Amino acid sequence: MQGQNISDIIEAYLKQILNESTRVEIRRSEVAELFNCVPSQINYVINTRFTIQRGYLVQSKRGGGGYIRIEKVKLLDDRDMLDTLIGLVGHQISQRDTLAIVQKLYEDNAIERRDANLILAATSHQTLALNDRQLEAELRARILTSLLNHLRYERE
Repeated sequence: MQGQNISDIIEAYLKQILNESTRVEIRRSEVAELFNCVPSQINYVINTRFTIQRGYLVQSKRGGGGYIRIEKVKLLDDRDMLDTLIGLVGHQISQRDTLAIVQKLYEDNAIERRDANLILAATSHQTLALNDRQLEAELRARILTSLLNHLRYERE
């Protein structure tokens, strides 16, 4: 595991558990103790690497009997998945979140590798080349939403 940071190691650990089961329930402090890190590091990993865009649903309960539950998202069909993703995109989206959505579509066989690369090229910072980050995120969201809608109607 040389060359990996603690976040990568924690992510790999949780994904290994999720490969054996569709859901994992953890206590933040116990996992932090296991990896000899602060509990906020566990929050960081969960908040950045186990998002709905990447195909995970996270629930948490605070307090003494608190837990963090991570589940792999299983959507009923491609149309449901596309509708969910369109809702997640909203009015603006970062390049990183766009990448996560495109990766999810590819992993779920909703799009081919070529399609994924075309979407990423069309929505990249280099392609949009705007000096205004907010305007760029809004334009990226419109492009991505349009492409997702096209995929949705193509499958009906």
